[in-house]
This record gives sequence, structure tokens and C-alpha cells, in this order.
Amino acid sequence: MQLRKIITKTLIASMCLTTGFTAFEMVQAPQSATVSAATRDRVVSIAKSYIGRVSYDWGTRSPSRLVFDCSSFTEFVFAKVGVDLKWGTKYQSKQGRYVSKSNLYQGDLIFFDTIGSNNRVINHVGIYIGRGKFIHNTPSVDGVTISSLTSGYWKGRYVTARRVL
Repeated sequence: MQLRKIITKTLIASMCLTTGFTAFEMVQAPQSATVSAATRDRVVSIAKSYIGRVSYDWGTRSPSRLVFDCSSFTEFVFAKVGVDLKWGTKYQSKQGRYVSKSNLYQGDLIFFDTIGSNNRVINHVGIYIGRGKFIHNTPSVDGVTISSLTSGYWKGRYVTARRVL
């Protein structure tokens, strides 16, 4: 068995030399996996902990009173894990990197057009929590709620997503 391990390691090393890859490059995790699942879970957990405690007020960022608009809420939540987001959907929609709807991970920011038909003008943001759902601070419930991304009001209003973790 020991001989098999030695042969395998030698074979891999020679393939790396032949192709120009280093062993480090071969075992490096993809960029999306570099943030631990625990950090993503923490973002979701923090956001959920504010259900029933936060009020919505457009254009407001008041952490001491727990009054936020949608983007100041996401800014507040991500700050708790050391991620600096700008205030405003316009700015947050340009932070991090683009991620397709089919590749969403927990903790990704998702953006919507809530005015009229979806002409892709971003004016709302939430945090993807998995299984086709997201958490957001919204005036429709005057606070934080969990909504479906795959059915109902929000399904046809999705515009894009960004990965900031």
C-alpha cells in the first residue's frame, strides 16, 4: 500500500511538471469556496436574528434604532462579518462579482426591480439564504422577512446577483 502512495505522488508530481501546474495550484479551492460555509451561515443567521426587531424606512440608516432601508440593512448585516458594503442598491449592485441565478450561494446579494414592469432598474436588495429563498428588509411588512425567489411577487422582479463573500 505504501508503494502505491509513492507511485501516485510521483505520477502527480511528474504530471504537474509536464503541464506547468504546481501542486498548490492543483489543490487550491475554487474562489467561491474560499469563504467558509460557516461565514455564509453566519450572515444568514445574523439577518434572521433581526426578524421582528427591525423597521423599514426608505433612505434611513439608523442602527441604534434598528431602522433601515433595504440596502442599509444588508450593509449592517455584512458589517457584522467584516464586509464593508456601500449604502444604496446602486452601489451594492457593483460590489463583489457577478453570480448567475443558477449559481447562488447563501450570503449572495440579490437585486430586484420593484417599480412597474421589470425594466431591470435596481431598487431593492436582499440576501440569498438558500432553497430559493431570500431575506430582506421591506416596506410591505415594515421589517425583515423571508420571501421566495421562485414564486409570487419577487419571481418576475429579479435582476441580478453579486457575491461579496
